[in-house]
This record gives sequence, C-alpha cells and structure tokens, in this order.
Amino acid sequence: MDKLLTFPDSAGMALSIRAKALLFHDPVSSRLLEQVERIARSEATALVIGETGTGKELIARHIHAQSGRSGAFVAVNCGAFSETLIDSELFGHEVGAFTGATQARAGWFEAAHGGTLFLDEIGDLSLALQVKLLRVLQERQVVRLGSRRAIPLDVRLVAATNVDLHKAVSAGRFRADLYYRLSVAPIALPPLYQRPGDILPLARHFIGIYGGKMQLGHVTLSADARAALLAYQWPGNIRELENVIHYALIVCSGNEIRSDDLKLVGAMQRHEPGPQNTQRAPDRLENLVEQMIESGHASLFEHIEETVIRTAFSWCHQNQVQTAKALGISRNILRTQLKRFGLIGAEAEVTAD
Repeated sequence: MDKLLTFPDSAGMALSIRAKALLFHDPVSSRLLEQVERIARSEATALVIGETGTGKELIARHIHAQSGRSGAFVAVNCGAFSETLIDSELFGHEVGAFTGATQARAGWFEAAHGGTLFLDEIGDLSLALQVKLLRVLQERQVVRLGSRRAIPLDVRLVAATNVDLHKAVSAGRFRADLYYRLSVAPIALPPLYQRPGDILPLARHFIGIYGGKMQLGHVTLSADARAALLAYQWPGNIRELENVIHYALIVCSGNEIRSDDLKLVGAMQRHEPGPQNTQRAPDRLENLVEQMIESGHASLFEHIEETVIRTAFSWCHQNQVQTAKALGISRNILRTQLKRFGLIGAEAEVTAD
C-alpha cells in the first residue's frame, strides 16, 4: 500500500494553490519518503525546497507526525502578511506595543512550544525579520514586541521555499548565516513531472474524492487519458492535477474519463529553452539595450523594469506566485513593483493567490 499524505481537514479546505495530497509510489518519491522520515526522527531544522503545489506543507506535517513531539503543528505563510503584521504574529506582543495592541498576545513561536513551527515562503521575510528569526534560532527564546523578558522555547522549525535561496543570498536578499541555520537538513521535493509514477495513483485518489462527492460511482481512466496525464508536464504540479481531474469528472460521459475530458492546456506551460536559445537570449537583450541607449530613451532603467514586470505578470496570467518564481524574486518584492507600476491596488494585494 502506497503512503498517502493529506490534510486533516482536506475535504473542507477552501480552494488554494497548495497540494492537498501526496502519494509515494514512484521510486523517486519512495526514496524521498525514507529521507523525510529519517530527518523527522532527529531534531534538525529542515528546509523543504520545491515548486508551488508540490506538497511542501504535507512534508512538514509528516515530519511533525513522525517526530514524536507532543505539541501543536503551527503553519505560517510568510508571504501572506505585511512586515509589521508578521513581526507581531511570529514573536507576539505586549499591551501598548503598537497602536491597537489593547491586550497581550502570544506569537506563533509560543503557540508551537513543544511542537513544530512551519514557515512557508521563508524567502519572503524582510532582512530585519531574518535577523530576529536568526536570534530566536540561536538563543532558543523569543522576546515579544514591547517586552524585554525572554521566553524559553522548545520548537522544531521546518521552513519551505519555492525560490532559489542561493541566488537570494548572492543578491543580498537573504542572510547567508540564516540560510545555513535553516538548511541543516535540506529536502528537495521534485516537481510532479519528475516523479511520473505518482501521477496515475494521485489521479485515482482525486477521482475517488470528487467522484464520491458527486455520487458518480466507479469512474475509470481510459488508456488515452492515462497516456495524456503521463505525457503532460504539470506546471501547476499536484494542485493542477487535482483541478484537471475535478473538471474531467464534471464533463465526462458515463463512468470513464477520456483524453478529451482532460483540460491540459493550462495557463502556464513549462518553457525550457534549448541550449542555442539560452546562449542567444543574453546577446539579443544586450543589443536591444544598446539600441535604446543610442536612441536616447528617457528613463531607460525604469522603462526596462516596468516592461519586465508587466510582461512576466501578463505571461503568468496575473498569478503572483508564478510571476515571482519566473523572475527569481520574492512575492513581497514583486508586490511592491506591481503596486509601483499600477498593476495591482491595495485590495488586490490583500487577496492575491
């Protein structure tokens, strides 16, 4: 029997970009599961690295479940909060620490005492918060905002990222000392297309989930549907597979899903240019910039920045997660640029993704 990981309340979860199931059937996945469970039995801080929709939080939850820790599992998306808010939420605050702080409140670190704290999108933390996080990890204690009293902690930290932290360190956006502190036990979670043995078992799992909700009885995959699922590159990973199966169950006739029922023309495809294109692209860009300089283009740098942001945001169909990934920057930096160029407003920033 293949190992299946799901959220405790996955049936009642709202739509999100998270993968809601992980199944370890492919040999690559089986080796990954063995590594994860060895790491879980230690107290090492783990860093899960993988694309959006691959199941990073499910890996973190499994580490907690296998660790034997009696405290709670607390999950925090670092990219979903402003810097001021996440500072208070992570470390807690005392009365009067800031405007509106009418009562003291414990932070997520305290809430995870004796358990595991999962920090998703760790690359979105500001440098100032990175310093505070590093201090907490080194001293094993937290100081609430507005307080001078240190509170001892017993917390297992698991962090996750979908950006290349090596590049972030080189670019000065992420502290090298924090990176090495977090990546004591790195876990590379491959994208779905690199573990094809998981695709059909996961598809059958989602058929069972949604088919049961829709009271469809026993639904199968035709041979051409199975071939199409295995041939697709899954830019949205497990979350996209779940959506594809859900849609196929809605439109299929009878109790069989055929290839025509699969909506595999997603908004985003994996674009992996060949060696020749990769070599020529920098030359073409350099020539274009030289032409613009020669023409005396006004505000050239700002124009190039705006063009890059607008083009990437449009190509990714206004998906902030995919745009940030395509550009190799954090979502916080992307949102600042999107607001700067009028591509989102304050209300869009709050509800994005």
